[in-house]
Amino acid sequence: MIRSVPPDRFEILPAIDLQAGRVVRLVRGEAASATTYGNDGAAAADAFVSSGARWLHVVDLDGARDPGARQAAAVAAVIARVGERARVEVAGGLRDEAAVEELLREGAARVVLGTAALRDAALAGRLVARFGAARVAVALDVRDGMAVGQGWVAGASGKPVADALERLADAGVRVFEVTAIDRDGTLGGPDLALLSELVRRRRGDVIASAGVTTVADITALRALGCVGVIVGRALYEGLLTLEDALAAAG
Repeated sequence: MIRSVPPDRFEILPAIDLQAGRVVRLVRGEAASATTYGNDGAAAADAFVSSGARWLHVVDLDGARDPGARQAAAVAAVIARVGERARVEVAGGLRDEAAVEELLREGAARVVLGTAALRDAALAGRLVARFGAARVAVALDVRDGMAVGQGWVAGASGKPVADALERLADAGVRVFEVTAIDRDGTLGGPDLALLSELVRRRRGDVIASAGVTTVADITALRALGCVGVIVGRALYEGLLTLEDALAAAG
């Protein structure tokens, strides 16, 4: 089983989003916008790792909307296939300590909390204290300046993203994964202003997500001070190769 290490260099994290067992990409998180790229998450993971990926970002979309519908078997299959060769982080539907412990025991290198951390920063702090800051990240999914959870459903309540970052950092969180929801799946480029604002606060490591399409995007994010980037649709559509992305990451 691989142990996670603090992100001390820029990393590329190919995204594997799972919906009803299929590998999909959504636009702005809207379930009806799903494009399917395969029916085997473990096979997709194997292809990415064989091409040089050192990290994978696996999202249980069903679990994110309903923790009772978590795709535990599909996620476990990904970890079993590549967990000895790459680090797998898992997001979606992780609402309590038991769910986090289960995934880490199965071999996940890192878990990513969303809704639960926004609701209860103390929970995130307890998990960091128990498992280590390198193994527990928090997703800051941002719409109109607000960090929201609940699978990004319309009308989900949120908190000002800067306030959420500060509160969670005070609780001990050191890894933040920041997604501009209006850019997600659009191939429209990352929200550099949002990411720059959060990086400048120097409250933890920021991994960028949403809109990343080109080598220039990756170079810009690295220059901002992000420690990594999650890339999804651009890889699946062939607009960016993993090899070029890894080269840009240095």
